Amino acid sequence: MSNSAGAADRVKPTEGYGAELDRAVWDRIRLAMNHQEPDRVPIWDYIDNRHVVEHFARGDDDYHATMVRAYHELGIDLCRGYGGSFAEEREGEASTSHKISGRTSWVTRYAIQTVEELRAYRYEPPTVESLRTSWTAGIRAQQQRFAPKTMYVPGGGCGFHAVYGLMSQERFSYWIYDEPQELDRLLELFGEGGRRCAQVAAEEQLGPIYFIGDDIAYKAGLLFSPEFLRRTFIPLLRQCVDECHAGGIKVVYHSDGNLWGIMDDLVDAGIDGINPIEPIAEMTIERLRKRYGHDLLLVGGIDCSQLLPLGTPDDIRREVRHSMRVGAPGGGLFIGSSSEIVPATPLANILAFYEACHEHGAYPIRTA
Repeated sequence: MSNSAGAADRVKPTEGYGAELDRAVWDRIRLAMNHQEPDRVPIWDYIDNRHVVEHFARGDDDYHATMVRAYHELGIDLCRGYGGSFAEEREGEASTSHKISGRTSWVTRYAIQTVEELRAYRYEPPTVESLRTSWTAGIRAQQQRFAPKTMYVPGGGCGFHAVYGLMSQERFSYWIYDEPQELDRLLELFGEGGRRCAQVAAEEQLGPIYFIGDDIAYKAGLLFSPEFLRRTFIPLLRQCVDECHAGGIKVVYHSDGNLWGIMDDLVDAGIDGINPIEPIAEMTIERLRKRYGHDLLLVGGIDCSQLLPLGTPDDIRREVRHSMRVGAPGGGLFIGSSSEIVPATPLANILAFYEACHEHGAYPIRTA
């Protein structure tokens, strides 16, 4: 977990990639993403935890410097950023508040709340030119921030989650039947925005992996019918995947929840990997590896809702060891939490988790 690296030990993974990584880190990622065995299983995660901030803070560092140090010292090889890690007294806050009987109630204010607002809503996808400047610059700044020990993975949505996020899942579900043409209009517009992001990521070679996050499931199953998702969501995802593949970039698709009702469709759409692999939603590294072999990169897999916050360090070590044995042989595993290191996770469990990932992720890995 050393932070030192000479210039000779750093490489630029792809032409145009905005950060220089240590050669050992890049080799680890490169081999794993091509289903080969590196020195150890790469670690990919997202941290949103105040205990981590307090533990790794040094001197006059700002919040961003502290978080980057945490990723480096914990030995996390890839990330898509980090959370706000708010203090405990801010629990429950949201972007909008109002007073009820003298007390503050935090609520979410959706942009679209009525049929009239749905019909009147207008959206212009960002232009390719604007993405090449401001969006690309932001990604490269993050990559430079995390170098040389951690690869910042660029990404975006494919437009689906963005649309139902404007109005709430409840309204969206009603309007599937009552206002299908209006929903299709917005899905097409936001889908085009997602496609342009993927296009620019490929053309500018922002990295070897692109992360697409659009939640379509919860713990018990899909949020919407498989038929509806096949008609709307899958084409949006496929066009983003195609853009990335045209530039030689692999796609890791993210959705929490139980995806089994549409997993084959996701694979047919061309995704290269799946994240975050939520065990209590029946998504496990072992089951995915048995079903898809090495056709998929597996990213995540260690339960973050119960095991990491509520289990013991020994419980965590056992689960990490098991996951390595069933998922790591042959490469293609990126171990991490099943979404993020949430605020309720104790520091002792966090440290035990990443220590176990290093200890049990070293190749060759025993399968029994």
